Amino acid sequence: MTRLEQLFDGKLPRLVMFDLDGTLMDSVPDLAAAVDKMLMLLGREPAGIARVRDWVGNGSRVLVRRALAGQLDHDGVADELAGEALALALFMQAYAGGHELTAVYPGVRECLDWLREREVKLAIITNKPAQFIEPLLEEKGLAGYFQWLVGGDTLPQQKPDPAALFWVMDKAGVAPGESLFVGDSRNDVRAAKAATVPCVALTYGYNHGEPIADEHPALVLDDLRELVASAPGLR
Repeated sequence: MTRLEQLFDGKLPRLVMFDLDGTLMDSVPDLAAAVDKMLMLLGREPAGIARVRDWVGNGSRVLVRRALAGQLDHDGVADELAGEALALALFMQAYAGGHELTAVYPGVRECLDWLREREVKLAIITNKPAQFIEPLLEEKGLAGYFQWLVGGDTLPQQKPDPAALFWVMDKAGVAPGESLFVGDSRNDVRAAKAATVPCVALTYGYNHGEPIADEHPALVLDDLRELVASAPGLR
């Protein structure tokens, strides 16, 4: 029996929803390059990968505000003084230029193949703007796995609001008890809990520098292959 089946009393879920950045792909190098280009065009010092890694997870607008503030807490950034609209436009233009530095995490394709072979429905729910999702999946060889793609601007709400999870479950005709969410950040875990959906969290992603285990997901893994491999001591 796999860890996945253990979560569902020996059965498979009918629907698995995935976060994108920090869960399926390490996109920080390209996001950091776009942030630094934006900052330099505004006459500011670059932020660098290490700081951007702690800032991602809440969508492009919040990432830009954090870059302008130079820290995770961006509440002190005044829209009219920071030139947020210009900064966001510069970031979006820079990020659209390419994703050569983004890499699919080890184990992702094996997990997706395993689920697809068993006809489990798959979806992506991310706070990344919708315009980037499909091209990025195509570029990285993950197109065709997912029946539903929800970006940060697809609905009025973003994670940790559970609206996107409810939207996908409604489209799929699957109840929360037959669904799973897989992510890497507190926004993912909190959205899943609010939707009463079990959540599996990955240790390698982006959680603002905090251990994801602190959010108490149903299961914490280091590699997605562990989800579909036989659980220790079980066959």
